[in-house]
Amino acid sequence: MRLLVFIVLFSSSVVSAQVVNIESLRRPSDSTNWIGSASLDISLIKNTSDIIRIAHKAHVQYNDTINFWLFVNDLNFQKVEENSLVNRGTQHLRYNRRIASILKWEAFAQAQYDAISEIDFRGLLGTGPRFKLSTTNDYKFYLGTLAMYEYEEASASVGNIIERDWRLSAYLSFSLYPTQTISIISTSYYQPRLDNFSDYRLSSNTSLLFQILKNLAFKVNFNFFYDEFPVSENVPNTQYELTNGILYTF
Repeated sequence: MRLLVFIVLFSSSVVSAQVVNIESLRRPSDSTNWIGSASLDISLIKNTSDIIRIAHKAHVQYNDTINFWLFVNDLNFQKVEENSLVNRGTQHLRYNRRIASILKWEAFAQAQYDAISEIDFRGLLGTGPRFKLSTTNDYKFYLGTLAMYEYEEASASVGNIIERDWRLSAYLSFSLYPTQTISIISTSYYQPRLDNFSDYRLSSNTSLLFQILKNLAFKVNFNFFYDEFPVSENVPNTQYELTNGILYTF
């Protein structure tokens, strides 16, 4: 099993939305068919303020010629004095079954919370086809069109509002390998309510990877999220996060 350790060097963000870029986690499997990664960062800083930061990321993947399983756990907490700047978590489970060379059927379940977006709990269940649009190893394009059920509980500060909706979860993903040392992986989602297309969300995750040495690379990652109707007026429609870091594989 290969383990991946991601060391964050710099981060500039306006509260990050919970975008899970599954494509960036799909990796060629070795002879055992298992791949995983895990990281845990804990920071305690004392200067003019008391700063606490805890970040945990992990994923486990199993892949054979027919079946693909992926589990992701992503937790992030940042606090300055008594103010929580980031407090969110996501758990994601996905299954793909190969139907044909260009078609897979996939299903997923996701649970998440985001205190900054005033979401106590959001549960998602979805299923639908995934199409492979290219066959070359230098670039890969995929299209997914899934039906998704969403259960959402807002925080008490906005009245404990509960929403139950059906949404389309359509995504376009691509992986580009212009050289032996550069990789570009991007996934963009469009998620409107099926009974009201004016209520929609847009999200995108793009990763740029530069190989420095055989097992060492520099990574730039950008998350973007837009919600036409957030939980409350206090939550911005647009959120994004830009991170840079070092990726070491062994």
